[in-house]
Amino acid sequence: MDNKSITEKLDHTLLTQTATWEEIQQICDDAVMYQTASVCIPPSYVKQAKEYLKGRIAVCTVVGFPNGYHTTAVKEFETKDAIQNGADEIDMVINLGWVKDRKYDCIKEEIRTLKAVCKEKVLKVIIETCLLTEEEKIALCQVVTEAGADFIKTSTGFSKAGATFEDIALFAKHIGSGVEIKAAGGIASLEDAKKFIELGASRLGTSRMIKLIRNKKEEAEQNEY
Repeated sequence: MDNKSITEKLDHTLLTQTATWEEIQQICDDAVMYQTASVCIPPSYVKQAKEYLKGRIAVCTVVGFPNGYHTTAVKEFETKDAIQNGADEIDMVINLGWVKDRKYDCIKEEIRTLKAVCKEKVLKVIIETCLLTEEEKIALCQVVTEAGADFIKTSTGFSKAGATFEDIALFAKHIGSGVEIKAAGGIASLEDAKKFIELGASRLGTSRMIKLIRNKKEEAEQNEY
C-alpha cells in the first residue's frame, strides 16, 4: 500500500481548542497538496475554510463534540449551521448516557434527525469506543445502520483512548451494508494506518499522518545524497 492509498482516505484533522486560522490554513494547504479526503476542523472555521479551499477539498466539521450530551435540538441546529456555512461532512457524537441507559431508539432517532438535515452530505457517527462494552459497540453498529448514517466512527480523540484494531475488526463484522468505517484517535504510524485500512476502515481521522509522510519523504531525499 503506497502513501497515496493512505492520504486519499485521510480526514486531515485539527480540532484542538486553541486552533488558530493560520494553523487551519496550513492543514488546508497540506490537504490540497496531498489530496486528502477532507479537512476536519472546528465549526467556527468552516465558512472561512470553505471560501479558502474553493472546492478543492471537502470540509468536515463536528457536532455535539466532544462529549455528545447536547440535546438533539442543539445538535440539529449545529448541523444546519455547519451546512449553511459550507460543510460537506458532519461528524456527530452520540449521547453516551443514552447508551448506558440502553435508549437505543433515542440514539437512532437523533441520528435520523441529523441525517435528514445532511441529506446528501456525509454523516459520520462517533460512538467513542473506549467508553463502551463490546455488547454496546455491536448494538450501535445495528443502530447506526438502521438510522441511515454514512459512517460509524470510533473516537473523538478527546477521551481516554482512540481507535484500536480490535474495534475496526468488530465494526467490519457487525456494521450493515452501505455503512463505512472511520478509525480516529491515536493513529501514530504509517504502519498502523495501513493496518486500519486493511481491517476495513475507509477513512482515517488523524492530525499526524501528513507530517509522518512528509518526514519520511525528506529522509529518503537526504539519503540519496
